[in-house]
Amino acid sequence: MREELRVAAYAVCVRDGRMLLARWVSREGVKKWTLPGGGMDHGEDPYDTVVREAAEETGYDVEPTALLGIDSNRRDYPRRLGTRADFQALRIVYEARVTGGELRHETNGSTDMAAWHPLDEVPNLERVGLVDVGLRLWRERPPNGHLVLPVTP
Repeated sequence: MREELRVAAYAVCVRDGRMLLARWVSREGVKKWTLPGGGMDHGEDPYDTVVREAAEETGYDVEPTALLGIDSNRRDYPRRLGTRADFQALRIVYEARVTGGELRHETNGSTDMAAWHPLDEVPNLERVGLVDVGLRLWRERPPNGHLVLPVTP
């Protein structure tokens, strides 16, 4: 099984009781809301990654104000020619504030829309799990940046 690692940086932007999200579009056309952010380029600092990705996906200039934590997610999935991949996502999550720019939608990227959503409506959105991770990190602010996951029966 092939091992794959993806390192990415994301922004939790909350303003006036609303959260900034970008709508991710899968290769199959499934659309779900996610945190603005994305993959780190080789040699790029994660801070610079989240600034670049937020601008690409939302049109806003953001300033990371705090490192909220690091989330790791692992899964395996099918690849071409019947092989499988052992995939790990390492996701660096920052709190960030908007400092400029104007809200706009990304073109020719992995997202197709950006919008502010009231915090109390976020649980009702079609969203990726990273949104919940980001909200928990923002609300709980664990000193070590690590969330304790609930025990499943």
